[in-house]
Amino acid sequence: SIPHKSPVIMASGVPGTAISKRRKFVADGVFYAELNEFFQRELAEEGYSGVEVRVTPTVTDIIIRATHTQEVLGEQGRRIRELTSLIQKRFKFPENSVSLYAAKVQNRGLSAVAQCESLRYKLLNGLAVRRACYGVLRFIMESGAKGCEVVVSGKLRAARAKSMKFTDGFMIHSGQPAKDFIDSATRHVLLRQGVLGIKVKIMRGSDPEGKSGPQKSLPDSVTIIEPKEETSVVQPHSEDYGQKKAQAEAAAAAARDAEVGEGEGAPAEEQ
Repeated sequence: SIPHKSPVIMASGVPGTAISKRRKFVADGVFYAELNEFFQRELAEEGYSGVEVRVTPTVTDIIIRATHTQEVLGEQGRRIRELTSLIQKRFKFPENSVSLYAAKVQNRGLSAVAQCESLRYKLLNGLAVRRACYGVLRFIMESGAKGCEVVVSGKLRAARAKSMKFTDGFMIHSGQPAKDFIDSATRHVLLRQGVLGIKVKIMRGSDPEGKSGPQKSLPDSVTIIEPKEETSVVQPHSEDYGQKKAQAEAAAAAARDAEVGEGEGAPAEEQ
């Protein structure tokens, strides 16, 4: 018997290499993870908050989301050309087959990655943990979030490690709505006393336009519709519903008689 072979396709990370469908998913995941880690290290100061890869038959578009897009582009586009050249050499892309674009994060107060990086730099600059976390918390809530949670763990003051949690607003933790409505990010910051871990979770509200949050609403949300304004009765009046019924029946009978009359008046069809 001939062994079954899975369909052969091209990997996005390694152009020109024919691989099976299963290996393609793994290769795409590794390519995205390596790309994301590279941008996290390289564009941390520019407020990097994510990357999107769009593969077409001719070119691979890589869209970098950041808060300071002008610094990502560099003077006369020099920085983004350098990044394009690095990615092209590292992943062995053919000449002019990869393009990099910078997209500005519209609302950085609702981006967990951007706020995680902001908190990281505050701690690196020597700001007290409590003050830095409350500042980030306040900024997130003022940006229109329904709720947020900031967790900092490690050697905060004493030699023994501990964890501090700061929360505000409404936060859900389980189910499909948690995947749809919550944006989370984790970062590590190396201080003199050791490594601190930072976790930021932001719960966004539903937005019909899909800009500041998902278009769907929470499953337990209830919308109360305002009742219609009742017209005040100035003078009492009565209606005879029996008369209306008789009129309707008479109109229906007249319509039936008219149809029968038309049927009788029509010429008989030739045999």
